[in-house]
Amino acid sequence: MRMMREVQGCLAAAQTEVLHGRLAAARIILAQALAIHPTSVELRRAQAGVLDKSGRHADAEELFRVLLGEDAGDAASAFSLASILKNRGSTAAAAMVMRRCLASRSNSGDPDLAIQAIELLDDCDRKADAAAIAAAAIDANPNEPRLRAYAGMLQMQLGEFERARRHYLFALQYDERAWEWHVPIGLASAQRYESCEHPDLTLLRNGLERGGLSDKACAELHFALGKAHDDFGDYEEAARHFREGNAIAHRLTKWSRKAWRRAVEARLASPAGTQHVHPMPCFTPVFIVGMPRSGTTLLAELLSRHPKVCNRGELPWIAKLAGLSSLAGNPDRASIEDAAVTYAAHSRQDDPGDACWFIDKQPLNFRYVDLMLTMFPQAKIIHCRRNERDVALSLWMQCFLEEVQGYSYDFDDMALVMHDCEKLMGRWQDRWPDSIRTVRYEESVADSRVVVESLAAWIGFPVSQTATSAASSSAINTASLWQVRQPVHSHSVRRWTRYIECLPELSQFADGHPR
Repeated sequence: MRMMREVQGCLAAAQTEVLHGRLAAARIILAQALAIHPTSVELRRAQAGVLDKSGRHADAEELFRVLLGEDAGDAASAFSLASILKNRGSTAAAAMVMRRCLASRSNSGDPDLAIQAIELLDDCDRKADAAAIAAAAIDANPNEPRLRAYAGMLQMQLGEFERARRHYLFALQYDERAWEWHVPIGLASAQRYESCEHPDLTLLRNGLERGGLSDKACAELHFALGKAHDDFGDYEEAARHFREGNAIAHRLTKWSRKAWRRAVEARLASPAGTQHVHPMPCFTPVFIVGMPRSGTTLLAELLSRHPKVCNRGELPWIAKLAGLSSLAGNPDRASIEDAAVTYAAHSRQDDPGDACWFIDKQPLNFRYVDLMLTMFPQAKIIHCRRNERDVALSLWMQCFLEEVQGYSYDFDDMALVMHDCEKLMGRWQDRWPDSIRTVRYEESVADSRVVVESLAAWIGFPVSQTATSAASSSAINTASLWQVRQPVHSHSVRRWTRYIECLPELSQFADGHPR
């Protein structure tokens, strides 16, 4: 009892020092306490946490690994170690730590712990590992709707649509809160509907009529019903639901036209960088940019079928780095090189195999092409373009979860973002004509092999090894979940013509190729 009181007192004193930013003082308190109680798990864990906050990540990692060697089910140490690994790009190692922790006898039946692990691994883009934890947790807790909702989300991203549907339906049946968990929009996205007689439509309509739902949940239900009606060709009813959903989502979004314009003008006014850095060996980033819904996901999937290419999906790191004060204006060489090392670590991660090219298909990176080519002069930028009316319609039909996509709920906002995309890409194309290649969606779906082989030659892939027929096994975490799992087709070309009568706002956008 006395030992426990002493340990708790030291932990409280160290925490006070940490809260005041006095990390060195916290380390001294913990070191003194450990000299008396060297085996205390709580003190050693706290010491590792302070070391991590002090920037001594390797020392913190070593201590957390010792603790987990003594007890693989030490969840606090496992989550802390996984966060350290995630922050340096070692996501496969982070997944291994979490799976071992959740597999321990002390944790195997804890749904709350499983959900925390799932969220961490989902954020690491380790969908298969997160799905494995979800499946094990469901085996131990088969009647837990929250786990079913998470499992449905993960199975959707892995292309297991029927399994996702079963999880989503279970969650809606056994927990009313599931209507607020993005489950209805997930359910509607997991298949293509053939008639209004499908029971999902009755379920979704009943959800709208139940009352008591948040505005966000109501918006998602309208998007789900719009998607279902679009599937079987009832475009007027689809447009009605999409209009309702967009109106609600537009009221809720914090996206600001003024803030967007200010950011774009600042980017256009930024001076051309004068620093030149050397290309990294065995690392060529391939950035696929353009308006969302312009074919970026399709192109990334097709290119990633090459054995030397790793598709990392939509990485957040370029936007994060662009926000650093050290990279504003005309940054010095050291800042650029540090940023490049950070980005490369999170792009390579710890499972690249023998990949040399790494795809980042975050469409809105068109804002930062100057930064990308300053950090990586060897980078290749692919600018995807598509019929403006098709892009506008496709955006309007999506219920995005990311606030950065808030412009997509208003046609005037969409027009602004499209215009600025063209303006920025025009600036970058003039400055770096040899590093940027434009690809049109309509050409990609008309003859994907010709487009991919041309890009492969330009990027530098060995043409003899380029593959365009094998299906990709990577997880997909975008609004294109269903579409990109289907064979390449041209059904969405000039899709806007089906809606022009009930959606006259499309007339403000250019017909044919974008301007």
